[in-house]
Amino acid sequence: MNERRQMGALEAEVLELLQSAAPEALTPGHVLERLDGALAYSTVVTVLTRMHDKGLLGRVKQGRAFAYSPVADRHGMTARRMRQALDADPDRHAVLARFVDDLSLGDEEVLRGLLGSVFPTRPPGAD
Repeated sequence: MNERRQMGALEAEVLELLQSAAPEALTPGHVLERLDGALAYSTVVTVLTRMHDKGLLGRVKQGRAFAYSPVADRHGMTARRMRQALDADPDRHAVLARFVDDLSLGDEEVLRGLLGSVFPTRPPGAD
C-alpha cells in the first residue's frame, strides 16, 4: 500500500518508532527499515532533520550518518507540549486557572499530591 502520509502523522509514527527503540539511537536507514519501506530515504532524512530542528530529537554522528533518539519519553513529550501551550499565552494565570477548572476530581488530586510533594513547605502566594 503506497498511501501518502501527512507530515504530522509521519512524524508521530517516527517518534513512536524511536521511543520504542530507546535508548538505542537509529540512523535514517534503520528508521526506513523499521517503517514499511515505502518511503524514500531522503524523506526519512528530511523528517528526522526537521524533528531535530524542532527539538524533538537528539542526534549523534554514527559513521557517515546521524543516529537519532527522542529527547524525552512519551510522558516527557506530553509535558513538553503542555509547557509549549502554556508558554504561547501571555496570561499564564488564566491558562493555569482554566486548566485546573477543567481537571477531573481524580486528576486534581494527583496534581495536589504532586505539588505537595514538590513544594511541601512552600508558603501560600510564594513564587
